[in-house]
Amino acid sequence: MTDQQVIKRSTILAADIGGTNSRFAFFSADDEGKLTMLSQSWLRTADADSFGSLINKLISWDLSLKPADTDVIGIAIAGPIENDTISSPPLIPWRIDISEAQEEFSLKRTFLINDFVAQAYACLSPAGKEAQTVFPGKAVRDATIAVVGAGTGLGKALLAPDVRGNYRALPSEGAHADFPFVTEREHEFMKFLMHEAGISHVTYNQVVSGSGLSAVHRFLTGEQLTPQEVAKGFDNHPETLSWISRLYGRACRNFALETLALGGLFIAGGVAARNPVIVNHEAFKNEFYMSITMGHLLRDIPVWLITDQNSGLWGVAVKAAMELQEKEIYQHE
Repeated sequence: MTDQQVIKRSTILAADIGGTNSRFAFFSADDEGKLTMLSQSWLRTADADSFGSLINKLISWDLSLKPADTDVIGIAIAGPIENDTISSPPLIPWRIDISEAQEEFSLKRTFLINDFVAQAYACLSPAGKEAQTVFPGKAVRDATIAVVGAGTGLGKALLAPDVRGNYRALPSEGAHADFPFVTEREHEFMKFLMHEAGISHVTYNQVVSGSGLSAVHRFLTGEQLTPQEVAKGFDNHPETLSWISRLYGRACRNFALETLALGGLFIAGGVAARNPVIVNHEAFKNEFYMSITMGHLLRDIPVWLITDQNSGLWGVAVKAAMELQEKEIYQHE
């Protein structure tokens, strides 16, 4: 590097706001988009009664960098986005309007994306590069990549190649679609869930999620346990584990087929990351490959498990770095 060459660095505040935890991290990005995580903080989402109070809690901490001092703030939220600025997430009792927050807290540049759009971008980050291989497969270059993950709810998104050879993340609310039950016993489980919740149909969110772990175990054993307690007891309840693995495998298979994810499928979210035995179980494998017409195609799709609990933050940072680079391109055109 010559004396005249100076690496320009920008600062990013990434937020990943979920139904249980809200994660924040500061990143630096050089002019080539390379990211470095500088610091991170976790807060319980339920401890805030509004998005503004959540930001105030973050500001009250002794941080080396304040939100108003960053070049761009990216926020991922567990819910659909309206007009690129507003979200009323179904699992959080308050809404986000980043236009209001930008004015209230004197923020510079901000954007709002769905939390699983962030997980999709995370596949392009160190979190994705360090993912564990579940099935090796044979990834097709420049093909669609699917992203699925269970946490408080189920998330779905995909990475679609663009004309520049990059990927763009596209959102999905497919987790709110009806879950496909197959066997007679599974239909008994469906009726069990409908009776318990007083609902007329059952979605992916109620089956492949943290609450789904508890529901499956309750149906099979009569025990009322938290998702964490269910996971800790997998060794003593192999039927519970087999059911959960099979249902998770079905959700992954269906989304891989729906998106023709020849570039691969990433599994994200806390349920599998904390309990990889779910996706490494034989029931998951058998269900993922189960298709009379497309079994050969499914066997060629590589499947990876993202274990980095900060993957959502990395995904927001990737999106922020892309926006900063695009801003530079437009300024020089």
